[in-house]
Amino acid sequence: MAGHSQFKNIMHRKGGQDAKRARAFAKIGREITVAVKLGSPDPAHNPRLRSAMIAARLANMTKDVVDRAIKKGQGVGAGDDYAEVRYEGRGPAGVSIIVEALTDNRNRTSSDLRSMFSKHGGAFGETVAFQFDRLGVVRYPPAATDADTMLEAAIEAGADDVASSEAGHEIITAADALGAVQAALETRFGEAESAKLEWRPNMTVPLDEDGARAVLKLIDLLDDHDDVQTVTANFEVDEAVLEKLSA
Repeated sequence: MAGHSQFKNIMHRKGGQDAKRARAFAKIGREITVAVKLGSPDPAHNPRLRSAMIAARLANMTKDVVDRAIKKGQGVGAGDDYAEVRYEGRGPAGVSIIVEALTDNRNRTSSDLRSMFSKHGGAFGETVAFQFDRLGVVRYPPAATDADTMLEAAIEAGADDVASSEAGHEIITAADALGAVQAALETRFGEAESAKLEWRPNMTVPLDEDGARAVLKLIDLLDDHDDVQTVTANFEVDEAVLEKLSA
């Protein structure tokens, strides 16, 4: 399994689910606020907001919480001024890591992440983005349509690639084509499960069990930081090792 952010679907901790849920709500709310601030409060005209609201619905956030985040983005009431920041570095075993954050205090966030990297055998601040591609990714559940129909529709919409499996359909686009591809697909299949920009590694580092344990520990800590929105890394681990580590 490639080491981008989907590792979280496997690496679930048994405890602290309420705390994790609260952090997830806070991160989605922050994304909604920034999406509104940078674009329109109407999700029909703001693909980033539309994607964030889909995430909010999947996380079972209440309408009141979503509405408050939208109003904050419109400048209603006092609120923090969040900045989008990308941090790069290397983790254990030379694994490259990209961390995307929304923060109201760059110095605090940078200091916290630098400490995490240092304490877990990493090097904060190294340039690694060249080992990743920035792509648009649209996802649909398997029930949306069959693989052939999705492939045909995605090609017509201008997508670059499609991967269909029992888990669903993943449509890959150029970063600047995401909005257009998403809109075209939604006219045929309804609202997407998610649609967002992601970093995807163009080269990977194979890890054994010890290496995977060390890297996943660091990534888990980074992901739990309140300011961090996404964590992406370029490692490769066998499914059997991941299952063993998550047991």
